[in-house]
Amino acid sequence: MDLFGETSDWEIKLKPILKKYKGKKHPLEYENTYQLLVMVILSAQDSDANINNIAPILFEKYPTLKSISKTDLETFTSYITKVRNHSTKAKWILEIANTIKEDKDIPLTMNGLTALKGVGRKSANVILRETNKPAEGIIADLHVIRVAPRIGIVKENKDGNKIEKDLMQALPKNIWSEIGMAISFLGRETCRPKPKCPECLLNDICLYYIPKYLKINYFLLVSII
Repeated sequence: MDLFGETSDWEIKLKPILKKYKGKKHPLEYENTYQLLVMVILSAQDSDANINNIAPILFEKYPTLKSISKTDLETFTSYITKVRNHSTKAKWILEIANTIKEDKDIPLTMNGLTALKGVGRKSANVILRETNKPAEGIIADLHVIRVAPRIGIVKENKDGNKIEKDLMQALPKNIWSEIGMAISFLGRETCRPKPKCPECLLNDICLYYIPKYLKINYFLLVSII
């Protein structure tokens, strides 16, 4: 039961953000699956804006996985020195390039993607969503980790994989492909660390925004019952 005594139907409750953000492209400014894969790896613990800034020169030099496979670690690393943890990420990307070789052979399944160095479930979910493949999970980036518990869909947890697992249990599979990115966009634009609650499309159902007296009255009612 939810706060208002009705069984939660999150697909209906989340419809405003599903409608607003449906199909909206990820903030990473990629042009193909190869670029998306590389940029997703580089963006871990870094900002999308920073990766977008270094991408044009990087991809002018290395337009394909095959071109990366023909370079050396030191040369490749020199193009991503402004990226956080660039040394480790360079090794991962070179290993992927040497293993896969051809862009057309980039795996587009959860198991195939997470078998690659530097690609976790969050990154794999982003790639699957952006390439219009069937969802095998829900994107749980730092914005989703912050926002989903605020709304009340899941309990607070700093572990993205745990948040994703809880979201998958709470939400119907038919919205998995879009809901993670929708919540992420909400977190980027409105539900910031200091949220703009009055502007939020979900403030009528959000536990973070419900007035204190409603919460108090609810718990008093529960204790009486």
